[in-house]
Amino acid sequence: MAMEALLQEGGSYTHLLVSSTPSTECHSSHNQVTLFISLFLCIGLVVSYIPQHMRIIIHKTSEGLSPWFLLLGAVSSTSSLLNIVLLQWDTITCCRSLSTFACFESLMGVNQIFLQWAMFSLVFALFVIYFPENKKYILTVSEDQSVDKSSPRNPVLSEEWKVSLMVFVVFAVHFVLSVIISCILLMTVDGPNHWQVDVWAGFLGVFSMLLATFQYLPQIWKTWKRKTVGALSIAMMCLQTPGSALFVYSIAIREGTNWTTWITYLITGILQGCLLCLCIVWHIRNKRLGLSDLDTPTEVDEQEPTENTRLLQTDNA
Repeated sequence: MAMEALLQEGGSYTHLLVSSTPSTECHSSHNQVTLFISLFLCIGLVVSYIPQHMRIIIHKTSEGLSPWFLLLGAVSSTSSLLNIVLLQWDTITCCRSLSTFACFESLMGVNQIFLQWAMFSLVFALFVIYFPENKKYILTVSEDQSVDKSSPRNPVLSEEWKVSLMVFVVFAVHFVLSVIISCILLMTVDGPNHWQVDVWAGFLGVFSMLLATFQYLPQIWKTWKRKTVGALSIAMMCLQTPGSALFVYSIAIREGTNWTTWITYLITGILQGCLLCLCIVWHIRNKRLGLSDLDTPTEVDEQEPTENTRLLQTDNA
């Protein structure tokens, strides 16, 4: 499965010798090369998200980010994280009998996916925190106020802000319910190797891959319609898109893998590459028009030459 390939690529394993007795022996195996690759991937993952975090914080706006893109990515990351926690539960419990370094090394696969979840969830949180103030509310006029125009108008939540709050609540509810179900299964059934845990972990893994496959489609559509980059970080995508290509290649050349192992990551990488190309095109276009990437679509449309303005410019010349 793709998740197993991800763990093989990024994490170094602790080999577990489980006896038939209640006690479990845990032995760690040290692989310096695998540990170095895992640390490199973890550091690269964090570094790649920093430009996106800083762009939202510095400009104090999340303009242009699609809430559906963030919802699909956050739910996918959550499902992926719980999937690996369940599959690696024996390794996690073995940390009680291992040294700190051996435990850290054995859980590198879990650490990588946790960092992915944490970094992307932070983007989602920043999206809500820095949602544009001028788009949160719309002003309505009641019948009484239409007579007295001097009275203040009533602000109501805009549809865009309602959708953004709704998808964040859906993400939070999914996270809480998934954690509760996972904990109940681990505590009530006969350990992590029980078939019910395997079924739940398998469902989370497949669900995560399906969401990840279509994650970028809402953002590509929104960026295409806006004709601006918005709060998206081109630097982040420049770091992550080549990384996706290298990751797919590293999985594809491994023995025992086939196209089903890496196809999800290939599709995700291609879609992220399409979004990157689209952002670069809009960035160059808007720079030529003297516009900022954070301008609203209305401002861009006003500045963009139309057919009529081109004819007028030609007549004036």
